Amino acid sequence: MTKTVLVLGANGRLGRAATLAFAAAGWQVLAQLRRAPRAPLPPGVRLLQCDALDVATLSAAAQGTQVIVHALSPDYTRWASLLPAITTATLALARATGATLMLPGNVYNFGRQLPPVLREDTPFAADHPKAAQRIALEAALAASAQPAASGGPVRSIVIRAGDFLGDSGTWIDLAMAKGLARGRFTQMGPADLAHAWAWLPDLAQVFVQVAERRAALPAHAVLHFAGHTLTGAQLQQAFETALGRPLRSARFPWPLLRLAAPFSPMLRALVEMRHLWQRPHRLDGQGLQALLGTVPHTPLPLVVGRCLALLQATPAGQPKLA
Repeated sequence: MTKTVLVLGANGRLGRAATLAFAAAGWQVLAQLRRAPRAPLPPGVRLLQCDALDVATLSAAAQGTQVIVHALSPDYTRWASLLPAITTATLALARATGATLMLPGNVYNFGRQLPPVLREDTPFAADHPKAAQRIALEAALAASAQPAASGGPVRSIVIRAGDFLGDSGTWIDLAMAKGLARGRFTQMGPADLAHAWAWLPDLAQVFVQVAERRAALPAHAVLHFAGHTLTGAQLQQAFETALGRPLRSARFPWPLLRLAAPFSPMLRALVEMRHLWQRPHRLDGQGLQALLGTVPHTPLPLVVGRCLALLQATPAGQPKLA
């Protein structure tokens, strides 16, 4: 049987990485996007250029699909209005096609006081808007997996990961490495606090491998991808090693953002998430390792080398956002 996956949001960071990874693994890939691909996609990838909320068009095109990757990431400032509609649409699409729905989770669910080690059973805390919105999204998936779910059950898998590395529009190119040409590396918080990162090609490979083992999982499963856990100092040192020169540490201007936040919805949304740089945290990936045996993990020097190559390839001031 041909293995077919529908990637929703194929122009985004994870969406593009997943499209490439599934295609390389021999899957037939349907790539949903609203605009033309921002870079060429592999031969054989079928483009579905339509709105992700157009369930009728997508379900007609995606009959026979076994897996749907929900890589949609609306603008930070529109989560409250768009996430519920996107959740309803993606669940309806999964129900119409009979596909397993796969979602990239994040650490927002654990609230402002997130503990240092995040496991699949770590309690959520809806103590800020982004946490509440992501908790509601995952709760909808869990509820839809129940046998008595309205309209029929939908199988789902959440793969939780840290901040992305490996594309433009990340904290690396937008802030931390923005001053490299001037010999400066920007620290988002205290340089000795651990932070969870996910190298996108590794995470995309995890999606493929979990999709191929989905029959071994319960109707709703949550897995954590450990990725790279790094302090700001460790990340700066890795960039220094790759560049062959020392870098000055600079502080991210959170106070200025806070002053400007009342006049900018995007800045307000960013300031709301500052706690992620003030609380050390890592994702425990034992469950994923038990399922896969060996979890894809690119060594940090290769990750940083690729990040530097991406920085050189992206025109200054023109980050390619999802």
